[in-house]
Amino acid sequence: MPITCLEDQLRRDEQDRQFAYDDATGKTLEVGMTLAGNLTIGTGHNLTASGLSQKIRDLIRADDIANATVALESNFPWTMDLDPVRKGALLNMTFNMGIKRLAEFKDFLAKMQAGNFPAAAGAMLDSRWAKQVGARATRLSIQIESGFWQ
Repeated sequence: MPITCLEDQLRRDEQDRQFAYDDATGKTLEVGMTLAGNLTIGTGHNLTASGLSQKIRDLIRADDIANATVALESNFPWTMDLDPVRKGALLNMTFNMGIKRLAEFKDFLAKMQAGNFPAAAGAMLDSRWAKQVGARATRLSIQIESGFWQ
């Protein structure tokens, strides 16, 4: 591909990396890895020095919410009929634990699908996840039971 602008040069020289990497070694970040240089992502974006701007964080969050919505609705089509508040609680859970782990909450999901929100809230709190996330689970259970944002 011919180089016609700065963006082309940077994509060639810096690459365009989806996953965070060490700019000194070029190695993709792995758990427990010690960095020789700076934590970097994309086209040479130095996360160590620059972090992410509010604009980029907002774009990432919007993309993550869109992906969680697709995952939730494709795995549980009945969630498309939920009010935004209760669906928001399920999306919050999807965001936190992923759709595969949410799918393991069979009793909770059955009660949600049946519209038995008080029982669903109780089932949610009766989980290891609720103990791990504490106040988050409490807030989301109130949200599911009440239908009001918490």
